[in-house]
Formats: sequence, structure tokens, C-alpha cells
Amino acid sequence: MSDRIYNVLFLCTGNSARSILAESILRKDGRGRFNAFSAGSHPKGEINPYALKTLASYDYPTDGFRSKNWEEFATPTSPQLDFVFTVCDNAAGEACPIWPGQPMTAHWGIEDPAAAEGADIEKQRAFNLAFRYLKNRISLLLALPMDRLDKLALSKKLREIGETEGATHLTEGGVT
Repeated sequence: MSDRIYNVLFLCTGNSARSILAESILRKDGRGRFNAFSAGSHPKGEINPYALKTLASYDYPTDGFRSKNWEEFATPTSPQLDFVFTVCDNAAGEACPIWPGQPMTAHWGIEDPAAAEGADIEKQRAFNLAFRYLKNRISLLLALPMDRLDKLALSKKLREIGETEGATHLTEGGVT
């Protein structure tokens, strides 16, 4: 098994919910094997309180998060990224910066829990579901034999992970 530590960036438009959930999950579950980061194309400037409440309820880290622009990861002094995963369809459809290190990319889109309407319990349910979908995908990532897969096979596996339960799909006309 490789001792290499991989750098992963999760992207969303606002960097306030899905990408934060994913960063926290990988930060804890992939500790020692992965460094997790998140950013947004149009960061909201604050973390959704339901995201923090959800993470805390599952005993995942809630500290040190901030809503930041993806440009922070496109500079020569940025961490060299191994993987970039878009977790929202809007970010996947945007022209991304050039990432240092030419990372592998995949779309892991899920519905936006921050768009949930209704009572607090309905909003919390949406965040719990998003957490579950992201945790499942990250668990599949962690199970991959990174040191035994060539780049083509790894790319295929990463795309397959993005097609697991809860996946949104991009089409030319939008999300299906």
C-alpha cells in the first residue's frame, strides 16, 4: 500500500453546503491518506448552519471552514491537487480554472440541500440525505486500490462513483 497522501478539492457554486459536507467527511474518514479542501465558483461567504448542524450530529469536524473562491486553488503556491470533484451541477457546467498538477476530475452531483423548503425538519432531512450520499461516495473512493489502478481505470471508477444513488445528471439543457 502506498504512503502517498492525495489532495482532493470538492467544488460547488456557493461553497456553503455540499462541498463543506464532503470536505469534512473526507477530512475525518480519509485522515492520513487524503487532504480535503473545498471551494466555490461564487462563494456565499458563510457556511450554511444546517451543514454545520448535520456534521456535528454525525460527529464530523465543524471547525475551520470558510466559504472561499476556487481561484485560491489555482495559483502556483496552491496545494498540487490529485482529484477535483464537482458536487453541484452548476459548478460542473462552469469553466474551471487550470488546476496545478492536472488533477483527475469527476462529477459527483447531488441535489442542493440548501434549496430545501418547508419546516426545519424538512430542511434538516435534505442535509441528512446529502450527507449520506456524499459519505457513501467518499467511502467508495477510500476503498479504491489507488496504487493498483492505472489512470484510465481510476478515472472510470471515479465517474462510476458519481453515478451512485442520489446522482443528478447533466444534459445540454440542464439537470435531469
